Amino acid sequence: MPSLKDIRNRIASVKSTQKITSAMKMVAASKLRRAQEQAEAGRPYAERMGRMLASLAANVAGGPGGPRLMTGTGSDQTHLLVVMTADRGLAGGFTSSVVRDTKRAILRLQAEGKTVKLLTVGRKGRDLLRREFPSLIVATFEEVGKKKLSFADADMVTAKILELFDAGQFDVATIVYNKFKSAMTQIVTFQQVVPFAAPEAGDAPVEAGAVYEFEPSEEAILADLLPRNLAIQVYSALLESAASFFGSQMTAMDNATRNAGEMIKKYTLVYNRTRQASITKELIEIISGAEAL
Repeated sequence: MPSLKDIRNRIASVKSTQKITSAMKMVAASKLRRAQEQAEAGRPYAERMGRMLASLAANVAGGPGGPRLMTGTGSDQTHLLVVMTADRGLAGGFTSSVVRDTKRAILRLQAEGKTVKLLTVGRKGRDLLRREFPSLIVATFEEVGKKKLSFADADMVTAKILELFDAGQFDVATIVYNKFKSAMTQIVTFQQVVPFAAPEAGDAPVEAGAVYEFEPSEEAILADLLPRNLAIQVYSALLESAASFFGSQMTAMDNATRNAGEMIKKYTLVYNRTRQASITKELIEIISGAEAL
């Protein structure tokens, strides 16, 4: 049985941990508000951009000379998975959920005879995936948006994707990230970005009878807008991932703080019982010695 000093040390240690987790919870909560606002503000623009490009793509569908980002390479043999996680831990299942679904996708594609390559954004996801699939990782980005997430961070990731595509390193690119729903709920999302995947017809209302004239041609507009759309979709995914990280971290630290409180109560109860037993034992020894005299 541990001594009273050992129990006091354990209580002090848990109280120190509780102070740390409580502080981390408050920091994550303050950062979550701004990250959530950014993610929600970026959704309408990204969705509208996708619908506009889908309308343009419908006009040039089947025509010759379409941009490669829209038509693709004509094959789906090689898949690039852009896996977005975090550089830091202590965020519950934020990283593990993305990595788990990514592993399933890798095994499924490989079972179909496809070639899979990985581009990781975030050190934690890279470290977990490198344990089983070290040869699949072609590029890694760390500390993306460490101080403040900006469009330049998305441009950096997009430039690498375009570089690999122009070099013929893959046929299909898909972003894997956590989409923010609430502080307690994040949804692992797979979004194909290369070649451009038009939204479902039912996803957005169609303006019936609308007639547009394009200057320059639809092909020229698409050639210019498709790389921009790729950067916008990457930026939107980074914003969603950042908000999901802080939401998951806030929830994890809240749970850790409450668990620490329960441990403190448990150890305090054990301490009091042990102290009472020690006092009772001393009293018995004193009374027994007095009676012996």
